[in-house]
Amino acid sequence: MTFPVVVSFQQMAPSSALRSRVRELAERLERFSPNILRCRVWIERPARHQQQGVLHAVRIDVAVPDEHILVGHAHAADPAHEDPYVAVRDAFNAARHQLQNYERRRRGEIKRHHGLAQPAPKPIRAAHAPRASAPRTAALRTRGGSGAERTARR
Repeated sequence: MTFPVVVSFQQMAPSSALRSRVRELAERLERFSPNILRCRVWIERPARHQQQGVLHAVRIDVAVPDEHILVGHAHAADPAHEDPYVAVRDAFNAARHQLQNYERRRRGEIKRHHGLAQPAPKPIRAAHAPRASAPRTAALRTRGGSGAERTARR
């Protein structure tokens, strides 16, 4: 492995077995991208809920050139995440998918869209376009009256 892996445990006791599993999964990421600069992993055990067990949340930050791949993986509805190993596995699977997409973009296999499609601009119209019937306009001018009356007659 050519990049450093930093593992942090929050609100739980550090586990050397879990730390080695994280390092093993991080090494596997190198198969998908040799450009990884570093990998940081946070494993958090939030406060205990009354109706279910403790669900572990895992966050991963993989630094690659020109981009950071961030994965925040916490499934409140998935009871399998009571096991920290399952939560770590799922987070690394998500990181792998994002890393594969990064490599595809880098190779030019995926097109990038830098903005939303803009509608064609509307043609600019004059506020008062001249009318084809010039005699009618002249007749309105000779009759007089206010501008509102002239507009109503048109």
